[in-house]
Amino acid sequence: MEVESVQVELLRLAAGKLRGEHKRALIAEVTVRLCGGKVRQAEDRFGWNRRCIRRGLAERESGEIIPANDAKTGRQRFEDLHPKFADDLRDIAEPQTQTDPELKSDRRYLNLTSTEVRTRLIDEKGWTDDELPAGRSMRRILNRMGYRLKKIQKGKPLKKTEHTDAIFENVQAVRSASRDDPQTLEISGDTKAKVAIGDYSRGGKNTDRFRRKSGQSVGS
Repeated sequence: MEVESVQVELLRLAAGKLRGEHKRALIAEVTVRLCGGKVRQAEDRFGWNRRCIRRGLAERESGEIIPANDAKTGRQRFEDLHPKFADDLRDIAEPQTQTDPELKSDRRYLNLTSTEVRTRLIDEKGWTDDELPAGRSMRRILNRMGYRLKKIQKGKPLKKTEHTDAIFENVQAVRSASRDDPQTLEISGDTKAKVAIGDYSRGGKNTDRFRRKSGQSVGS
């Protein structure tokens, strides 16, 4: 059946306004009525995708919607294709992972770079350089598996208060005066504030690398 160029353009425009099964239904109907059910002819005349035409024709014949199988048509992820790789990566990443220090989210931050993770996979797990993804791909894999590559900020030293200088000046003045008084005995005392050991100066969590060795005191 001959179709004028104006009609072709109108049918293209109509199909472009539709989505999903509605678009495929129109394409299938046009293919059957105007192209004799020939997929190649509909593709050449209207510029429609051949796979879409075939799917529309199959749906028209069966009367049922055929779901898209994205898992088979798309590219599979490296960690899904190689389960051992995913297990080895977790073995390396988990001991170096910390939760959000402010506990505002369930994110986990990895205290290793993607290059360091890749190197340890080679050195500790027996992977070769050719078998592993490159640095940028490794970063994407780590993010997909829930490891955020964020530099963990170390605890900042406590800032000096505005009265610190005045306090020390007063201490020096009292010490100077007491030294000239034979009736005064000067006693030196050492006091320390209790500070949590860890990446965060006060109130932080202890990590394995900051644990005290058995029998070793804090001041030793």
